[in-house]
Amino acid sequence: MAGRGSPVPGGGVAGPGRETKLHRFLSMLESGNLNERWRAADALGEMGDRRAVQPLIRALDDEFVEVRWKAARALGTLDGREPVLPLIRSLEDGSSWVRTGAAWALGNIGDPRAVEPLIRLLDDAKPRVRRMAAWALGRIGNPRAREPLVRLLGDADRDVRLATRQALDEIGTEREIPSV
Repeated sequence: MAGRGSPVPGGGVAGPGRETKLHRFLSMLESGNLNERWRAADALGEMGDRRAVQPLIRALDDEFVEVRWKAARALGTLDGREPVLPLIRSLEDGSSWVRTGAAWALGNIGDPRAVEPLIRLLDDAKPRVRRMAAWALGRIGNPRAREPLVRLLGDADRDVRLATRQALDEIGTEREIPSV
């Protein structure tokens, strides 16, 4: 266990109070209480301690959408590539909120393995999912996303078109793209 003032991987400086909170939230994440689990996932993301990665990855399979969504978001705040493949699997979750959270997390992580799965998400039925997929592709910045994003400029949803335009600006284009 880390002592006072000792570094915690991915979590800054730890003290006894921080260790106690970390262990309390890790226990809450395994609780039978839905409210405790989603609050724990949220708090573990805010703490930024990499020791929470594996428990949060397990929480991506929770029966409740709220827990899966919060776990996906929390994983996007932690440093590292370990959650990339589980988050990619979460892009196929039945809940649009979980798909949105996973796309956000993958955009923050920036791993190029997420590019193709995020491109597939550009066809999602929910505008918020398409918008977040476009944003994430812009954050990753891989040129493979250009053409699929250009096609999304004609989306019926204005926010999707704006996020797409911003993503294309971040990636850079080889040709002129029409205004939104």
